[in-house]
Amino acid sequence: MRRLVLLVGAIVLVDTMFYAAITPLLPKLAGDLDLGKNGAGVLTGAYAAGALLGSLPAGWLIARTGVKPTVLVGLTLMSVSCLAFAFGATIAVLDGARFLQGVGGAFSWAGGMAWVAAEAPRERRGAMLGSAMGFAIFGVQLGPVVGAVARGVGQPVAFSSTVLFGLALGVWAWSTPAPPTGETLATPGEALRSRTMLAGMWLTALPAAAFGVLDVLAPLRLDALGASALALGLTFFAAAGVEAIVTPAIGRYTDRAGARAVVRVGLAVTVAALVVVQLPGTAAGLAIVVIAVSGLLGVLWVPAMALLTGGADRIGLDHGFAFAYFNLAWAAGFSLGAFAGGTVAEITTDAVAYTAVAALYAISALYALFGGRGLGGLVAERTELARS
Repeated sequence: MRRLVLLVGAIVLVDTMFYAAITPLLPKLAGDLDLGKNGAGVLTGAYAAGALLGSLPAGWLIARTGVKPTVLVGLTLMSVSCLAFAFGATIAVLDGARFLQGVGGAFSWAGGMAWVAAEAPRERRGAMLGSAMGFAIFGVQLGPVVGAVARGVGQPVAFSSTVLFGLALGVWAWSTPAPPTGETLATPGEALRSRTMLAGMWLTALPAAAFGVLDVLAPLRLDALGASALALGLTFFAAAGVEAIVTPAIGRYTDRAGARAVVRVGLAVTVAALVVVQLPGTAAGLAIVVIAVSGLLGVLWVPAMALLTGGADRIGLDHGFAFAYFNLAWAAGFSLGAFAGGTVAEITTDAVAYTAVAALYAISALYALFGGRGLGGLVAERTELARS
């Protein structure tokens, strides 16, 4: 399991590293290509739009051919898309490259995470998935550094290096034994009738939407307050570092105590965090708040995955589709957050976009606390299932 988690962790690390490299590049690209906040939102959210399109095909491929071929397809698409981004000179090419990278990410993420879920003992599944997510978040941590380097040495040099990463990881994955495809008792559509899986999807989409807003507005605001490209890179490096520490710990806690307490506290605390992020008037103050808020937003990832895999076990659905729905929910949430958040902020103010997401968190927190057989009931149901 340790070697498998390391492999899958390396795959998602490289993917998220080049996905997050856009952060310090965004102000420069917005200036060079004459993008407004809505155009910056499209560029940022194009990856998520690609993941949205690729999610269910990735689940289908896992169910038909297994996790290994799906991972290899994802690595190939990642390498091709980053080459296009390296040499793209127009916004259409850059948007298209980010979109294709998102499709590849849907395949490599679903294949890799389903691989871990299939091999991990049930009582340690949360910890193993949390560890793999920790690698992914560390990739987000390294991404801004790659973006800052790209601003210095140029996009062609920085982004074309993905071919080497893709080749090395492809060889490693090819040589690693993978479990055979299992018998699927349920159809993907049945997941949409499972309240447990719907809860997992919502708890994935919600923080994704918040990250979509934050990843568009925070870099532009930091740049407007005078932060350098290096400062931008260091801010998001530290933010992802906090999240990378928190997520594996949340995975271990979820295995021991269940997801209910994590969900309730995570939802409630994040409401306050999304209000506070609007307040700082200096680059240093905003950087500190962004670091803290990013750690809080990541609290829900592992409980959401626990709900999805547990729900899939219960209805007899292949884990590939469980993580396809995770990708689908993440992509829908992030796309909406990036596109709508950037547009709303341009029409009104950044505060309106942040407040809208905070309101969704507040409603979800109240539903989790008082919803009975709603979200709170679903989490309790999943906890009892895990303990049995």
